[in-house]
Amino acid sequence: MSAAARFGRLPTAAKLLLILTAVLLPIGIVLIWLGESGIQQANHALHGRAQDQSRAAAEGLEGLIARDALALRVAANGALATGPSGACDRALRSLTIAPGVVQSFELEDADGRPICSAGSVGDTGSLPSVAPANIGVRIAPTLDGIAIRVGVVNGMATALVPVAELRSAALAAPGDVDSMVLHDDQRELRVLGPPAGPDLRLRLSEWPVGNGALFARIGALDERITTLDRLVLLLPVLMWIAAALITWLLVSRLLIRPLKRLERAVIAYQPGAPLDLPRKLGPSQEIQQLRDAFGRAVSRVEESESDMAGALEGQRRLVREVHHRVKNNLQVIASLLNIHGRSASAPGATAAYAGISRRVGALSIVHRNHYAEMEENRGISIRALLTELAAELRATAPEPARTLRIDLELDSANTTQDVAVAIAFLVTEIVEFAMLHRPEDPVEIALKRTSELTARLSLSSPILTADEQDNPQKVQFERIVAGLAKQLRSPLERKLGRYSVDLPVFPPS
Repeated sequence: MSAAARFGRLPTAAKLLLILTAVLLPIGIVLIWLGESGIQQANHALHGRAQDQSRAAAEGLEGLIARDALALRVAANGALATGPSGACDRALRSLTIAPGVVQSFELEDADGRPICSAGSVGDTGSLPSVAPANIGVRIAPTLDGIAIRVGVVNGMATALVPVAELRSAALAAPGDVDSMVLHDDQRELRVLGPPAGPDLRLRLSEWPVGNGALFARIGALDERITTLDRLVLLLPVLMWIAAALITWLLVSRLLIRPLKRLERAVIAYQPGAPLDLPRKLGPSQEIQQLRDAFGRAVSRVEESESDMAGALEGQRRLVREVHHRVKNNLQVIASLLNIHGRSASAPGATAAYAGISRRVGALSIVHRNHYAEMEENRGISIRALLTELAAELRATAPEPARTLRIDLELDSANTTQDVAVAIAFLVTEIVEFAMLHRPEDPVEIALKRTSELTARLSLSSPILTADEQDNPQKVQFERIVAGLAKQLRSPLERKLGRYSVDLPVFPPS
């Protein structure tokens, strides 16, 4: 026995359980896979954020060192320029007026011998000498900050940046860092943390500061998706199991059993005998109404179906015939207008005939598309309408606009006949205005679905600008397109080179 035959012999409740399993289980698996992918992406994002926070802290230290070194060099140059006597006082006055820079420093001669000092900078004898215009940065021998030595004319200047200022610069940067250690080739200086708690994990990274003289080992909290979050991924599977079982129980008790009883009663019915239907069929009001409907419909269902089918077919033929006749009449009118236009002697009359013919042709195209779509009863296809209308406009363009290019980018969407008429006239007005005034520039027509019930129609051309408002033809054109947009019950959005309007459309099938 084949699998299809075995499946066909199963009870409805069992079939429903198998169908739900086949439908929902792959969805659950896909959701788990998507969740795992999302967790990996979240972990990568958290890693990137930790790196960004560490980089910002290192840049904050780099900025502090650069600012202090610059201020110290300017003050020391000015102080030593007039000799060593009173140099520290002159340098201190210069640094005092510069907010946020070091105030403790020492001035040395070119051989490294101290000249004078302001504040306490500790032992600077182990620091290397630097030439003028150079900067040296080291961990202070006292391990209470970093020493910055700058070379100036006639000497050097050394300043101590305490740990508190380093910590403030690191914490002032965007983001949070939890530990920071500065080190050179000889010493280490702990600036921050690490935070208390054995369960906290830090992501460490090394960043050069002070032109590579120091390295900052910065630790940011290594946030990751936890195991508990991963267990949440099992929820789709549990939801599938619960949904399948609950659906099976409800269908079996509330639908299958009452329907079986009703089925047996209908099978037992014999023509000429009363229809004995069960009175108790559970709490389902729909099944009780179905039972009552059997009693009312047995004698007249065939006659009613026959009458409705005949009436529907007659109405369909009538409507199709009306649209067919309207389409033919419009085509005849368009042909007559073309004939009269070719025989007109004045250029203005020829252009007028051509303009009227294009509008009649647009309306004919709407009726032709509506006639073609009536069998499926899903409205007029805007894509097919605009494609045919663009071809018609190019074919009826005047001689200077024969090379006009109309670019189409259209999504599939259907709408009513009233909306289609307004669309056809709006596109015809804009394309005709472009072909008469700027035939060398292309016209772009785009249709994008924005929701289940709306779509946006956009027409782009260099002629669609806000200038030339004193031109009577432009004023008349703007009045016409604004009126057509009102028929679509949507405001016309005007941007430089593009007009857009929202359209009501049918939901996608």
